[in-house]
Amino acid sequence: MENLNNESVQKNTNSGLSNIFATIAVVLCIVFGFVVWNFVLGNPSNFVDNDPSKDPVSGNLLGMMYKGGYVIGVLIGLLTMTVVFGIERWIVISKASGSGNIKAFVAEVQSLIRVGKVNEAIELCDTQKGSVANVVKAALIKYDTVKKSGESSEEAMAAIQKEIEEATVLEMPMLEKNMVVLATLVSIGTLTGLLGTVTGMIKAFSALSTSGAPDSSALATGISEALMCTATGIGTSTLAIVLYNIFTTKIDKLTHFIDEVGFAITQSYKASR
Repeated sequence: MENLNNESVQKNTNSGLSNIFATIAVVLCIVFGFVVWNFVLGNPSNFVDNDPSKDPVSGNLLGMMYKGGYVIGVLIGLLTMTVVFGIERWIVISKASGSGNIKAFVAEVQSLIRVGKVNEAIELCDTQKGSVANVVKAALIKYDTVKKSGESSEEAMAAIQKEIEEATVLEMPMLEKNMVVLATLVSIGTLTGLLGTVTGMIKAFSALSTSGAPDSSALATGISEALMCTATGIGTSTLAIVLYNIFTTKIDKLTHFIDEVGFAITQSYKASR
């Protein structure tokens, strides 16, 4: 129980650090987006007569994006955020899988359990490391304890299953941490892009209405600049949803592996009685 409490304190500490990282990352990404918008997209060389207040150089996409307004800065920040949290989740989930092939690890643990080599299976968990190995190790230690105590099959299997659930509660939540950020970016990216497009269209038609004679070239330029927001927003949402689905699938696989080994351990105990 003391080890469980110590692990719980450590997980809470890690969770707190993760929250701090997420907050700082969000702020820095937004700041980065505005820096890119102002100094890269707004570079004078992208515009006629080196004047950002004038039209972009013909065919210059960077200048056209700059003309999309502050919303482009936000969108670049959101895109950067998607990349940053994607990398962060990839690292965390990879560490949870352990140092070796997770599928081979699970298969080997199952083989050792079938022949009653519990200690060897525990040593294999120490070698593998990661969240899955930690849960399996906790279950194996409990398996060894109840086996030595000579508990009935039903009580022992319930105790092993409870140990697996408690260990999973400690280990698995960190895998889903910040996934909500990616899920949110899926919607926010598109909506922010549409907001930029709508405001850009309003500006384009407003300028057209006050310029006297209709200028099809100016209208086309204004619409192109507005649609840059839509393109950037859709790109951000697409990347976010792809990453979210990839990581969700990986987490589901890790959970499946834990369930698979847990079932093998309880069945092994049942067969040994």
